Amino acid sequence: MRAILYFFMFIFIIQGCVKKPEIQLISMPKTSVEESSFYSLPGWDDEDYNEVLDTFIKNCQTKSSQKIYANLCQEAQDIADAKHFFENNFEVYKIQSQRKDPLLTGYYEPELHGSLEKSELYSYPVYETPDNLVTVDLGSIYPELKHYRLRGKIEGSKLVPYDRRGSFDTLDAKVICYVDSKIDLFFLEVQGSGRIVLDSGEVLYVGYDNQNGHKYKSIGKYLVAQNEIPLEDISLQSIKEWFKKHPKRVDEVLNYNPSMVFFQVRNYKAKGALGLELTPLRSVAVDKRYIPLGSMLYMDGQTQSFNAQRVVFAQDTGGAIKGAVRADMFLGFGKEAGEVAGELKAPLDLWVVVPKFQKKRVE
Repeated sequence: MRAILYFFMFIFIIQGCVKKPEIQLISMPKTSVEESSFYSLPGWDDEDYNEVLDTFIKNCQTKSSQKIYANLCQEAQDIADAKHFFENNFEVYKIQSQRKDPLLTGYYEPELHGSLEKSELYSYPVYETPDNLVTVDLGSIYPELKHYRLRGKIEGSKLVPYDRRGSFDTLDAKVICYVDSKIDLFFLEVQGSGRIVLDSGEVLYVGYDNQNGHKYKSIGKYLVAQNEIPLEDISLQSIKEWFKKHPKRVDEVLNYNPSMVFFQVRNYKAKGALGLELTPLRSVAVDKRYIPLGSMLYMDGQTQSFNAQRVVFAQDTGGAIKGAVRADMFLGFGKEAGEVAGELKAPLDLWVVVPKFQKKRVE
């Protein structure tokens, strides 16, 4: 009897040491995943399933989500037991990281102060997309490049790179308004959307419209490389504090990032690339090369002061969001959200939640 017990213990140990086969879902051809289950998700039993269901229904308003979840979008409209709905209609797959440091960060909707009129106080322009900016959708010519766009301007008969940050005095573009801080304006570009409280009391909601075509470069990494701020201390707050102490070097550091974002006025709060108004702590930006927009995900990302074990939805993208296990969580509006977003940097585990029986192939 004891021999039989040892035999089964040996088999159990051996099976535990064998790596699960990597799988690719047909809807995620570039992303390797492993089979998992809801019961293996850390914190799954503590979820607010009704809130998740409400967000799932909202997420289903888009064609991208309807393509992924099909009839489940309709079924979700009349559910009595949300937890039972998810556990009985969906499967969970853990996404395999293709980078050394799978990472969770945060972003938020900042608030700036401005005016429709330029003055000594309000002197930094918030630009609309320039009239001479040319955007070429490469996918219209080369289908394999459907996620890539080429941006520039016409000089003579040639398309040349567009102006980089800091290389011009003015742009051939309409000015939405003027704000009182070039540093806050820079971080508005990084966040992609925000609100501007005008001196008249009016509030303008602005959001990403286009970009100058230059690759985003992190000023945080630049300051670390220059030995100005230790890597372990880098955050939105530490960068802003460094600017206060080194006002003469603001342009040098900001212009290290040649990328520049152009905005449009909106009549709503922050929306993501999926076209939906973002939900704090439920909406995340992902790399859509690996994770389709509209996907339901489960994440595990924790720091000493922040716990992100929860269901989230891929509703946005970002220039700095690269890799399969990389997410940027929307944390809401205001100073408190900004403080959390500025410091959030956590190791990340990520699962994709898909309908049962979705086609898959084993690698």
